[in-house]
Amino acid sequence: MLDFSRLPIFIFASIILLLTPGPAVLYIIARSIDQGRAAGLVSVLSVEVGNFFHAVAAAFGLSALLLSSATAFNIVKYMGAAYLVFLGIHKLFSKTTQTQLTMMEPQKLSRVFSQGVTVAVLNPKTALFFLAFLPQFVDRSKGQIGLQLFMLGSLFMLMAIISDGTYALLASSARQWLKSHSQVWLAERYVVGFIYIGLGIAAALAGQPK
Repeated sequence: MLDFSRLPIFIFASIILLLTPGPAVLYIIARSIDQGRAAGLVSVLSVEVGNFFHAVAAAFGLSALLLSSATAFNIVKYMGAAYLVFLGIHKLFSKTTQTQLTMMEPQKLSRVFSQGVTVAVLNPKTALFFLAFLPQFVDRSKGQIGLQLFMLGSLFMLMAIISDGTYALLASSARQWLKSHSQVWLAERYVVGFIYIGLGIAAALAGQPK
């Protein structure tokens, strides 16, 4: 079972990450601006289907390793924390162009769904994110590491559907305004970057797992 004492921290960290417009959110916003509400919501569903694949893969791939020894657990946690800091630094120096937000080729909804799933499944950064993020909230002493990882990943996906769906609805409702004010989203890299760095540092300083 999950360590419920860590669950509020996991939920809080997840909400902060989900509310900041990362690459998946920008893709959903762009699709919503270009093709409207239906395409935006289909994009949300497709991205989360692809991301769920990574969550399941992380649960099965990490469970045996984290059960093997406390040393392996520590290595995974600290490597994950370092990777989160790396993501933050990389994000600070990246740029989102206006073209990325407003210029997307219109697609049929079936094509939007298959494209979103494919993009999410084939994105190695998503897999690395789950490998880095989920173990920070696992209690090795409670056993069933794979189940804990799966439950955390599933909870993250449910929250992602809600937050990304909200972005899709807002973006589709403000299509014309966003097309003329896309510079609003250009500063997102600073917000996202510092959040990733902060989360990584917090994870590294959280102390030894049980």
